[in-house]
Amino acid sequence: MNWRLLYNMTHRDNVDPVGSLKFVTLLVALIPELLFLGAGVKLQDNGYDGLLIAINPQVSEDQNLIPNIKEMITEASFYLFNATKRRVFFRNIKILIPATWKANNYSKVKQELYEKANVIVTDWYGAHGDDPYTLQYRGCGKEGKYIHFTSNFLLNDDLTAGYGPRGRVFVHEWAHLRWGLFDEYNDEKPFYINGQNQVKVTRCSSDIAGIFVCEKGPCPQENCIISKLFKEGCMFIYNSTQNATASIMFMQSLSSVVEFCNARTHNQEAPNLQNQMCSLRSAWDVITDSADFNHSFPMNGTQLPPPPVFSLIQPGDKVVCLVLDVSSKMAEANRLLRLQQAVEFYLMQIVEIHTFVGIVSFNSKGEIRAQLHQINSDDDRKLLVSHLPMTVSAEAETSVCSGLKKGFEVVEKLNGKAYGSVMILVTSGDDEHIDNCLLTALSSGSTIHSIAMGSSVVENLEELSRRTGGLKFFVPDESNSNSMIDAFSRISSGTGDIFQQCIQLESTGENVKPHHQLKNTVTMDDSVGNDTTFLVTWQISGPPEILLFDPNGRKYYTNNFITNPALQIARLYIPGTAEPGLWTYTLNNTHHSLQALKMTVTSRASSSAMLPATVEAFVERDSTRFPHPVMIYANVRKGIYPILNATVTATIEPEAADPIVLKLFDNGAGNIQMNAPRKSAGRSEEEQKWGISRVSSGGSFSVLGVPAGPHPDVFPPCKITDLQAVKVEDEVTLSWTAPGEDYDQGQANSYEIRISKSLQNIQDDFNNAILVNTSKLNPQQAGTKEVFTFSPKLFTNGPDHQPDGETQESHRIYVAIRAIDKNSLKSVISNIAQASLFISPNSAPILTRDHLILKGVLTAMGSIGIICLTIVVTHCTLNRKKRADKKENGTKLI
Repeated sequence: MNWRLLYNMTHRDNVDPVGSLKFVTLLVALIPELLFLGAGVKLQDNGYDGLLIAINPQVSEDQNLIPNIKEMITEASFYLFNATKRRVFFRNIKILIPATWKANNYSKVKQELYEKANVIVTDWYGAHGDDPYTLQYRGCGKEGKYIHFTSNFLLNDDLTAGYGPRGRVFVHEWAHLRWGLFDEYNDEKPFYINGQNQVKVTRCSSDIAGIFVCEKGPCPQENCIISKLFKEGCMFIYNSTQNATASIMFMQSLSSVVEFCNARTHNQEAPNLQNQMCSLRSAWDVITDSADFNHSFPMNGTQLPPPPVFSLIQPGDKVVCLVLDVSSKMAEANRLLRLQQAVEFYLMQIVEIHTFVGIVSFNSKGEIRAQLHQINSDDDRKLLVSHLPMTVSAEAETSVCSGLKKGFEVVEKLNGKAYGSVMILVTSGDDEHIDNCLLTALSSGSTIHSIAMGSSVVENLEELSRRTGGLKFFVPDESNSNSMIDAFSRISSGTGDIFQQCIQLESTGENVKPHHQLKNTVTMDDSVGNDTTFLVTWQISGPPEILLFDPNGRKYYTNNFITNPALQIARLYIPGTAEPGLWTYTLNNTHHSLQALKMTVTSRASSSAMLPATVEAFVERDSTRFPHPVMIYANVRKGIYPILNATVTATIEPEAADPIVLKLFDNGAGNIQMNAPRKSAGRSEEEQKWGISRVSSGGSFSVLGVPAGPHPDVFPPCKITDLQAVKVEDEVTLSWTAPGEDYDQGQANSYEIRISKSLQNIQDDFNNAILVNTSKLNPQQAGTKEVFTFSPKLFTNGPDHQPDGETQESHRIYVAIRAIDKNSLKSVISNIAQASLFISPNSAPILTRDHLILKGVLTAMGSIGIICLTIVVTHCTLNRKKRADKKENGTKLI
């Protein structure tokens, strides 16, 4: 994303821009998963506090599951303590029990939500069955989103024979999650040729011993190698008894392994993700650079830490209170009407059945408009809608604390406390006294979602949401913006029960000229269709003329919609399960003036037997300071299966400028390419034919210190992370994904490619490695697959000195690349690729997959795309057409 698109907007002096994020997804060819470790986990006095483990509501109650989780974490705590040389352990753990399980004197949830858990337990199986995995997407040394276990992994003791003790497995995954480490094995490349032209097993450390096995049993290594190739049918099996103590990121199942690889034991030549993503650094080097280790010291003495303390918590009744601003500022820019429309939408379509809902309004004082009322029918929903404020007050003063005080009063009438309740706070005023109730809000046990309307940036309001675990949204004063409805659509119960949640399929708005129309198509895939609703809203005059076609050609007209003239909305509810396929709608502006027309389409899962596709949009952090970019992410999946090759676009709605639409990439531009699952979410015939539509709001963010006027280019191309080198006859062919002029946007100006016979040389002294002639290599548009072929003859005959231990017969080369923009800003040096020039030109390596190795290690499953640079998030579009490969650039140099 191009930062400057945001910065070139007109800003008031010293005002920080705010963007609203919206994801719209149309298709589905299927995209890598993309989501972070929340602020909930804190390290103090060497112990981690606040780790949240959540069990999905779809998991059947089993009396052994919780004891096994406790046993795993307890074992992990002591194993981690020793592995980190007495540095860290787990002190306090919370286990979130589903509300679907019978009550058993569990404590009540406060602000803990399934969707904010650090560890989740589901019955959803991934591409590798019960393999645990960590959702990583931010790069080396960066925290991930969550660790995933299946309930079967935690209950079936037979699985520990292959994976090793569960506590050790947890430490392996914790290192992914907390410290951003990567695996030191590689299923795709279990063997490689080292600098001495020897076939080696991909492992770390190299001290881990084993035997070669041919088709008929154990055999010498030379029997498995033909002309430097690994013979098909051979494999390498690790000895069950080892002397090697490292490494946990390679094979924690071995009883001797109790350490992470350090600078002494790390195998830099192994073609694994740790080397690729962490610039050949060892796991221990990355860990010791972490904030955890910078702010803690090893514990004295020889005593072990105390075992973890577990708290079992369970949600109670779902309780929501709407806290709505009615100050005179709500009369500006149709704010009150847009609020009414969005809240009506939330009450009628989004909030789940059996939820208790109350309504409070406020200006300088708070007023209770509706006490808690449980939703059991559409009549209950309509009754709550009737209590919405219909007018604004004469006073401009707003007191958020007064509104929240009344909100707490409403929710506390149910159980005496606000524990586990949700406040949805909407305001257009700038209240300088929010700090007065911050401590009250934090101690209340309530989660506060905030929606700021208009141009006033309420920093303390955002802090209120952040500290209570809530979402925050910004809604600009644009008549055609559907951000208010999108914000309410994003606020779910947070239980993790996707089958109960409302899924947004469409969100569009447009200022339509007189006697013109808004026309579009929305896809109904077969994983959704229940409780499907088409909602039309407008701002002035009467309703537009509505025409809707279902996939079979059936027509719905304006008179088929239920119209509410006071709120200026029209709704069509599709009974039963909506027909899968393409639904086409037309909104005709029959009036003599410009009309802001909007369409929102929502649905729920069609069946409990089929997980619906979901999309989540979010930013890396709530705010940043110029010139640091904002990272944006999209997570598109079915259960835990990634949905690949989706077309994703981001719509950024700034504070005082037109929306910006940007395309997000999952094609390798700055991406983390983890060990991708062998299969992706299976697509039905309907999905392949029509695709899938999804929309999700990503919340809001702010950028501090933006210059008021023009500023120099400060954004280089992003780092290339997928450089590969392949020997083809007498030449080497390189391939990579093109970065942009500014991170992953635009087109770089040139490439700098350097090679060396020494891995250490090119890593430590890239500028003095041999430069390859790239004068005929012109960078392509960001996201394009680049291909470049050159002859290494000049290099192999050149003066580059041999590193220690290598012979003159060594013909292994190491290659790295960086991109340069038009202002000579250079990207970070890429991952280092390697190629052996010794291989016979008519042969290709045959790398067999060692299934026994796979049983002894964990597989990181998600293929995760980082949007390398960026700005914000998101209007995400998945189109049903597989993205065609862009024209490859294949320049030959002799």
